[in-house]
Amino acid sequence: MGPMSNPFEISDRFTEAWADLSPIDATDAGIAGRDHLCTDFSPDGEADRADLYRATRDELAPHLDHPDPVQARAALVMLGWLDSALEGFDQRRWARDLNHVYSPFQQMRDVFDVMPRGDASAWESISLRLEGFRGMLTGYRASLTEGLAAGETAARRQAESVLEQVRAVASDESRFLALPEQAASVKADADRVTDAVDVARSACAEFGDWLEESYLPAADPRDAVGTERYQENVDRFLGMHLDLDETYQWGWSEVHRLRREMAETAGEIDPDKSLEEVIEMLNTDPARAAATREEFVEFISALQHEAVTNLDGTHFDVPDDLKVVTVNMAPPGGALGAWYMSPSEDLSRPGSIWYAPGERKMLPYWQEVTTAYHEGFPGHHLQGGMAVLLREKLSRFHRMVIWYPGSGEGWALYAERLMDELGYFENPEYRLGYLSSQLFRATRVVVDIGCHLEKRIPDDAPLHAGDVWAYDRAVDYIEKVGLQARDIAESEVTRYLGWWAQAICYKVGEREILEIRAAAEATSGDGFDRKELHRRVLEASAIRLDQLRGELL
Repeated sequence: MGPMSNPFEISDRFTEAWADLSPIDATDAGIAGRDHLCTDFSPDGEADRADLYRATRDELAPHLDHPDPVQARAALVMLGWLDSALEGFDQRRWARDLNHVYSPFQQMRDVFDVMPRGDASAWESISLRLEGFRGMLTGYRASLTEGLAAGETAARRQAESVLEQVRAVASDESRFLALPEQAASVKADADRVTDAVDVARSACAEFGDWLEESYLPAADPRDAVGTERYQENVDRFLGMHLDLDETYQWGWSEVHRLRREMAETAGEIDPDKSLEEVIEMLNTDPARAAATREEFVEFISALQHEAVTNLDGTHFDVPDDLKVVTVNMAPPGGALGAWYMSPSEDLSRPGSIWYAPGERKMLPYWQEVTTAYHEGFPGHHLQGGMAVLLREKLSRFHRMVIWYPGSGEGWALYAERLMDELGYFENPEYRLGYLSSQLFRATRVVVDIGCHLEKRIPDDAPLHAGDVWAYDRAVDYIEKVGLQARDIAESEVTRYLGWWAQAICYKVGEREILEIRAAAEATSGDGFDRKELHRRVLEASAIRLDQLRGELL
């Protein structure tokens, strides 16, 4: 690495080196060339990545005052990411990295969902990765064993969830068992895929036995992580300082406000029914739901097409490469919910929305319109896709990898609000869905902070008033106040307890973007241009919230 390099050149080399050491993450990010490789999740693998991060940080630091502001910003954004990654390494996060929704096991399992499958060479890569599954699990187990030896473990509830997911992959209903038939459909070597699937399932069975016999008995019985560790994740996920007491109180004020507004909107749907009765009707009426998953995919796809067609040129300038987003049903066996996957770097893989509805057959529409705008356009798809295309303004690693949930999920929730402001929820059923999405995210704020800081539930709360937060009470809140099905509520709370401070990113991030918009409007007066502000937010991409505020104001 020569001394004359600028931050974009450093980023290009770092991205290649990072992808070599993190091939699973590289596939997820859409960086080509490593789909056949496996990530080393062992302590040595973690140390190799940390060495790369330190060397790159040393090389980037002198460029913070680079004369080109685009280059200086590239250095600043990358240094923030590297500092956070190194902090995680030094705190030995890798030695207890086991949780319900996003830890190494889910990464190595879920990467197959987004790998190319169109020809024999793609299936060669899938076979090689499946054959390497045991090696990845062995390295991961070595990291967790170091944590065990030092008394640093994940919470028991998280270990139980991962054990259940590992057993599902090893079972006779494994999601991997669909792969050989798919390989045969493109005349790939289905026998090799079958053998590779057997290797991966066998490795999962062995890893599950170790989790059950060695890890679970020693796992931490406590769910709460306390203020210090919570604030570490606030910086990691939001990229800002947060007054947790003020945020907890604000979360409650949002819960109360949104419950009142939902009751009013339910009255517009049926004035003779309570809010709960209206929701029951919307959840059970076949005329207000998709009867099949194919019908659901068509409904969401049509919503996306209409939104892109109507808003392009008026509220956003949508590049042609982003005018289509695919809608997909996720394989069974993972966490429930909906999520987005950005386009690959070469755009061969388009942006995609994924839905995991669990066992339910009928899929009601009333909550899904706002979710489509959140996960797809103009939410994650516009922000994530724009980042991939901004080659002249963002460094390669920034475009392909750096993503803070605070500004990322904050933008997606803001996108829902924007669609409400633009009149896309004129149907009161869909507006009730939008308000329920907002209420769900507000409920997350009080549940997540409340559980991890073991706070008291206020006296005017709708459930469990005066009690201290615990798992069962949190599930009650996500089900009965956040309006999620019981199985989803249980999955959600388990996620919050293992991935603290991530669940608050949506509502807190939206609040920051709204405050930035209000400040910009106050400064510009009659000259305020909302489309221009949106362009600037999107071109900043999902960076730290303190950096976003600094750049836009």
